[in-house]
Amino acid sequence: MNRLASSFSIVPGNWLGIVGGGQLGRMFCHAAQSLGYKVAVLDPAAPCPAGVAADLHIQAGYDDVGALDRLSALCQAVTTEFENVPAASLERLALNSRVCPAAEAVAIVQDRLSEKAYIQGLGVPVAPHAPVCSAADLAAVPNTLFPGILKVARMGYDGKGQARVATREEAAQAFAEFKNTDCVLEALMPLDFEISVVMARGLDGSCVAYAPALNEHRDGILAVSTVPQQTVETQQALYEQAFEAAMKIAQGLDYCGVLCVEFFVLQDGSLVVNEIAPRPHNSGHYTLNACVSSQFEQQARAMAGLPLGSTANLCSCVMLNILGDVWFDEAGMQREPDWAALLAVPNAKLHLYGKAEARPGRKMGHVNVLGGTLDQAREAAARVAHILGIRF
Repeated sequence: MNRLASSFSIVPGNWLGIVGGGQLGRMFCHAAQSLGYKVAVLDPAAPCPAGVAADLHIQAGYDDVGALDRLSALCQAVTTEFENVPAASLERLALNSRVCPAAEAVAIVQDRLSEKAYIQGLGVPVAPHAPVCSAADLAAVPNTLFPGILKVARMGYDGKGQARVATREEAAQAFAEFKNTDCVLEALMPLDFEISVVMARGLDGSCVAYAPALNEHRDGILAVSTVPQQTVETQQALYEQAFEAAMKIAQGLDYCGVLCVEFFVLQDGSLVVNEIAPRPHNSGHYTLNACVSSQFEQQARAMAGLPLGSTANLCSCVMLNILGDVWFDEAGMQREPDWAALLAVPNAKLHLYGKAEARPGRKMGHVNVLGGTLDQAREAAARVAHILGIRF
């Protein structure tokens, strides 16, 4: 039986693989292992958060043909931890393994220009934008795109490779600072708030979606995600529109696995897609404690060809990102955060990523703060934030 294109189930006890050794891979390892699978991680760094949690760490580059062949020989299915794994590597893995998501889907999302063109082609709105691949392109963009945000087309994340630009001159300066690499210029929108939809699509085309998270960013990095146990009635129609758009994107890509779609909700109540992440997402970390099945368990289920789990919320949740900044006092001296005080908050669930070095701006962990009501979760989250010295 050809195991590449079929939808057969991979039973627990077998190997699942993941390319990328960061915290998303670490949490995937824990979820897959809880289902009875063994996990192999391919990542060049040692140690790495996922590598120390996995059953096997193949220490090699993402384009190392020998390492890729070793991973696919061992693992019946392989996934990715981040979107910048070379598409050619995923194509190589697909010669002998089921790859979820497929190289074709990841290749579209790896480039902001192709991603926006794809989304628009589905009839889903995106922000007004224009490609900036040369000085001539920048000179030709319409004035309506200012003020805007200039973003590198590839390899940008957590606010890196982005610059707010009020004028064409500022855009030219930012373009030069990005070394004239391909970019996209997006108009700043009259934003009310941002939500993200984390969903999963199985090999059989079945789809499930989690309740949208309301996201707050600081310095381009997600700081807080808030999710009530039950959707507020006034938001129901908006959220259904977001679900439909996310499903359309996943179906169009013939996607398998967990996908996150970030939306801007504009002041007039309309939705536009900000970007897609072809993997579990920071804003979906609340699912680890607040849902029947976490986003990481869904990823394992989808790639193994198993039925997708329930996405029902068990409670309200506020997720706080923990950056490396909390390891430093006001004088810049390093010290350990007061974990005991944090864990004395009964409904706080701490998740640390096992990273050896704390650095400002580096994601080191998160806390899911649970509550029977959203007000209860917020009150406890404020206590946790005060203990850690996080603005909330």
